[in-house]
Amino acid sequence: MPESLNVAHLDFSETGFSIRSDQVMQAREQHWYATTNFGIAILRYEDSNALLKDKRLYQGTRRWPSHFGIDDGLLANWWPDIMLSIEGEDHLRLRKLSGPAFSPKVLEPLIPTFAELAHELIDGFCERGTAEFMSEFAEAYSARVITGLLGIDKSQWREIADLATELGYVFSVTIKDDLQVIEHGLSGLLEISKALIESRQGTDGDDFVGALIRANSDGKKITDHELLMLVSFIIFAGFDTTRNQIGLGLQTFSKHMDQWRNLGENPDLARSAVEEVMRVNPTITWVSREASVDVEYKDLVIPQGKTIHLLTIPSGSDPRRFEKTEFDIAAGRPPHFGFGGGMHHCLGHYVARLDMAEAYKALAQRLPDFEILTGATYLPDSGNTGPIELPIKFTPSARRS
Repeated sequence: MPESLNVAHLDFSETGFSIRSDQVMQAREQHWYATTNFGIAILRYEDSNALLKDKRLYQGTRRWPSHFGIDDGLLANWWPDIMLSIEGEDHLRLRKLSGPAFSPKVLEPLIPTFAELAHELIDGFCERGTAEFMSEFAEAYSARVITGLLGIDKSQWREIADLATELGYVFSVTIKDDLQVIEHGLSGLLEISKALIESRQGTDGDDFVGALIRANSDGKKITDHELLMLVSFIIFAGFDTTRNQIGLGLQTFSKHMDQWRNLGENPDLARSAVEEVMRVNPTITWVSREASVDVEYKDLVIPQGKTIHLLTIPSGSDPRRFEKTEFDIAAGRPPHFGFGGGMHHCLGHYVARLDMAEAYKALAQRLPDFEILTGATYLPDSGNTGPIELPIKFTPSARRS
């Protein structure tokens, strides 16, 4: 790196570090990247967009536990074999097998089910005028969507939510301190996945799990181990990111109540509201890639094996790409990076977009004047973030007739 470049250094593990801090935004104005204690941080939209599509870069989180000295045990054995970490032909094969279950043709008919679930959960607290939003709505909604998609008994949603929450600490820079909790969550989700697969063996179900089991019947398209890894990861990822993003959406709208009222009056804006929330306040605060070879890009050589982190929040507010960066659900925007990009673009992005749109739509219509109360708590603002507890108040209203 030439000494003349004004490149900032960011300490991701510093207590209180935040991806949305003035420090990060100032670093973006200094240069298109910054150095960090976990690799190189990409700060601007143009560069994030280009590097996400660069085929010389692999998924950067595939060695995430190893960065913290976690090289054996349950997590270390699971992590390299999940969809997030696999590359090349194996990744394409598994993606091709999974893709049809997440297509618009399959998912669009589920929109009324998502809407009904959202209203059912709101009915549970609307008369009180207060709620703990994460446990009473975001967690229940996200977990019951994924149990419905995979054919898991809906009575297990609370158990799945608790286990996935524990496993979710894997994306934090505190991963080593939280390892016991993380592996407890992982162990539980693996047991649920095994039981689900065993219960569906020999059945003729046309749903997602049934299709994968049929592909596993001869062991050529997908092996027993791959099947378990895929199902366990989909249960986890399908819950964790959606739960966090719904909570962050409510936090975002609490600061822009004019936009909330606009959504309530114009429910057709729900899908664009999802995109705008994910532009300004994504649960995934960075998308990681690793150089498979020495990569020359602009004034930087990224050495083979080096990890880069494409920071979603500074890129989503980059004034070089966005003439106006203010939160506006009616504004047309370039694509955000909240679902990643390239070969590892989130497989479940479409179901997440649909179910979050229905959640925001129902909430805006029925809680038009909500406020977030004191006592809200949040995950660290790095890696994957979101509310832990989000107490709210609103004008009480009747349950649906």
